[in-house]
Amino acid sequence: MTPSRPPATPVPSRPAPAPEADGRAPAPWRALSLVLVGVFMAVLDTFIVLVAAPAIRSGLHASDADVQLVLAGYQLAYALALITGARLGDRYGRKRCFLLGMGAFTLASVACAAAPAPGALIAARVAQGLAAAVMFPQVFAVIQVVLPPERRARAFGVLGAVIGLAGVAGQLLGGALLAADLFGASWRPLFWVNVPVGVVTSALAAVYLPESRAAGRHRLDLTGAAVLTLALFLLIVPLIEARNAAWAPWLRCGPLAGAAALYGFVVVERRVEARGGAPLLRPRLLGDRAFATGIALVLLTYCQINSFFLILSLTLQDGLGLDALGAGLCYLPFAAAFFAGSVATGRRSRPGHGPLRAGALILALGYAVTLTTVAALGAALTPWALVAPLLLVGLGNGVLVPPLLHTVLARIAPAETGMASGVLSTGQQVGGSAGVAVLGLVFYDALGGAARHDTGAWAHALAAALVLSLALAVAVRVLLRWLPGEAGPGSH
Repeated sequence: MTPSRPPATPVPSRPAPAPEADGRAPAPWRALSLVLVGVFMAVLDTFIVLVAAPAIRSGLHASDADVQLVLAGYQLAYALALITGARLGDRYGRKRCFLLGMGAFTLASVACAAAPAPGALIAARVAQGLAAAVMFPQVFAVIQVVLPPERRARAFGVLGAVIGLAGVAGQLLGGALLAADLFGASWRPLFWVNVPVGVVTSALAAVYLPESRAAGRHRLDLTGAAVLTLALFLLIVPLIEARNAAWAPWLRCGPLAGAAALYGFVVVERRVEARGGAPLLRPRLLGDRAFATGIALVLLTYCQINSFFLILSLTLQDGLGLDALGAGLCYLPFAAAFFAGSVATGRRSRPGHGPLRAGALILALGYAVTLTTVAALGAALTPWALVAPLLLVGLGNGVLVPPLLHTVLARIAPAETGMASGVLSTGQQVGGSAGVAVLGLVFYDALGGAARHDTGAWAHALAAALVLSLALAVAVRVLLRWLPGEAGPGSH
């Protein structure tokens, strides 16, 4: 492992306050709170549309395929552009790219709210995803740049809490706005709420967020970006479309072609680095055991958490007969436990494997209890019966997710923070997409053609999907054994 290097010196931009002598902002938590608003908005818009899908279908006279593209278009564009977004921040400045992403996200939200037809809404959602991909990776870099090493664990604890709570808030806020039906606008206020938040956050960030960028000014690796985008597209789209297209031949070939494109991406990056350029991703990062294992853990972790939101939301609304607001309220135990777990682990000054092991164990126990409860009650399942299991699942994720993000980035030198954070963010989105697709297949196969409010059938489908959720939690716990020992920040 190489010695820890000092953080890259941020380049001040007016009228932002001048950094202190060590290169960090004089009010780091103020800067962090501003970029966390961007995190909240990006994650919120991943989940809030799940609640609005029926209203969008009826309001725009959209087909099932249109609604799926409204849901998947955002996450796909988000996943494809994250590493490029991170590298843009390294080259042109994290503050500049955060403001650009926030502004574009706000404008895309206006386009979503005003969309007159399904095609216009799909295009606006893709634009939202691209904007989020420019905005979101800057958060990881800001944490590494503006905070000293001993305070970063707390920041990642807060980040983990924001991510988890934004997912729950998407269900709750979406249900509340749909129930209110403001001005008779149905689902459209779900996007209008982003506008005032985006405008105010942009104004404050322009003043209080310090500028920083990676050392050196290399050309952007456009070839690497194009090959990686193609590879991720070929890997993700077949998973999203599998159920509707019944695994058509092109879907079966897609992942194989995606794997070949990923290999081509590594070849391209090695050539860029060999001639002295700045690759989108330095191949030696993937050769680092800690980083590679950490990315695998991120993939598995977000595979289970995103898919759990989906299958539980479907069961609560279509199986147990709750409305969107009632389903959102059922997530409050999860949110409370997640927040408590995030705060508890965030008090550690350095990353460690203890919280990761404990979180994975609690998570597996939570899924086991949930599975046992659902299977035992069957047609007698009620939302109240899920309160205790949701507390365990929320606590496990709260204890696991924040220190995992911290541990993966703790070994990365400041000059490579943007690059590594882009890979980490991409892993979150790819894992989430894969989990939703795979567990969705298991869930719907078990459900068959069951009618709405057939509680027994929906409970059976939920139990079938929870078997896979439990397996993913156990896999995380096992894979932690391959994660190298604790290390100080900045080493790799």
